Amino acid sequence: MTLPRTIPIFPASPRSTATSGENPLEFRKSPVLSLYVHIPWCVRKCPYCDFNSHENGGEIPEREYVAALIADLQSALPLIWGRPVQTVFFGGGTPSLLSPGAIDELISAFRALAMLSPEAEITLEANPGTIEAAKFAGFRAAGVNRLSLGIQSFNDDHLKALGRIHGSAEAKRAAQLAGEHFERFNLDLMYGLPNQTQAQALADIETALSFAPPHLSCYQLTLEPNTHFAAFPPDLPEGDLCADMQEAIEARLAAAGYANYETSAFAQPGRQCLHNLNYWHFGDYLGIGAGAHSKLTLHDRVLRQMRHKHPKAYLDNMRQGQPLQEEQSVEAASLPFEFLLNALRLADGFAPSLYELRTSQPLTAILPKLQAAAANGLLTLSPERIAPTTKGRRFLNVLLREFA
Repeated sequence: MTLPRTIPIFPASPRSTATSGENPLEFRKSPVLSLYVHIPWCVRKCPYCDFNSHENGGEIPEREYVAALIADLQSALPLIWGRPVQTVFFGGGTPSLLSPGAIDELISAFRALAMLSPEAEITLEANPGTIEAAKFAGFRAAGVNRLSLGIQSFNDDHLKALGRIHGSAEAKRAAQLAGEHFERFNLDLMYGLPNQTQAQALADIETALSFAPPHLSCYQLTLEPNTHFAAFPPDLPEGDLCADMQEAIEARLAAAGYANYETSAFAQPGRQCLHNLNYWHFGDYLGIGAGAHSKLTLHDRVLRQMRHKHPKAYLDNMRQGQPLQEEQSVEAASLPFEFLLNALRLADGFAPSLYELRTSQPLTAILPKLQAAAANGLLTLSPERIAPTTKGRRFLNVLLREFA
């Protein structure tokens, strides 16, 4: 039911209104804290990838990098004193290039140095071309309790077109091993691939479902700037066909019992990725490693950091005890849009109180824009929940422009 547009259903919270001499930003409750660990090396750079990843060209400097990550965390501890770390995510690059011993050393250091929750979700990304049964067992023994596999496709032709180092057989073997060693695991899939048909996209979904993954991520292939595909575009399916693929994938996964809880994320009940949920709820995260980003809420400001991006530059600067390349406070005026940019990706949206907790600003300030989006069929509004409609999720960029 559409709420009357003249009634201020979200009154300003007293704590959100600054009086003369007060700082307009005062964060009295810290968000959930996550730890992100970036492993920047890959066997080969994929032509579509715009992440901070670098071909290793041989052996990676594992011992030096592990020591640098631990020193990086130590240097950041004053910013997170007393705050429990609820999730850890090893991303890349290809974290599975590290040995289980290195992952064990890192997790042990996290437990010793930071307040790592005993029940913390600890995810590691893995490439099917870099794993074996013993390695999966080693990661699990080290404390990793959630695996994310970069499958992308189970079709050999499409994998070749994507520049992946694994084939269909390796992808299937990796998915099988993931289920044997991890109760919680994710399979990454892409659609809208070069010369892909809708039937082929759905065939990938069926193959993935045969391994009963608790979580699936399904992304449309896009041509990102500064990638090989951007310079040399492949022959991709046209937009309407990709939209048809998306709708067919969503319908098939819904029928299989997976909730599309975020734009590209699907999960069985209770199996959502807690680390990514914290991002989408505009929570805090400390990022360590080459090119890692941090967002940390202090008493009176939100701080963003970026580590030195290139692995060599990161290691060189870590020898001098200087991991940061950039550090700046987020302008208060940009917090509302940054919050909405994340939270409106979620099917369930957000509680009005969360907006004020994360931005320290009253929701009434954006109430006219919220009501305009609702009038356009893009949002549903209630005192308990603000969430995108099906139309709003399908046209998320249009919805976000209402608040830009």
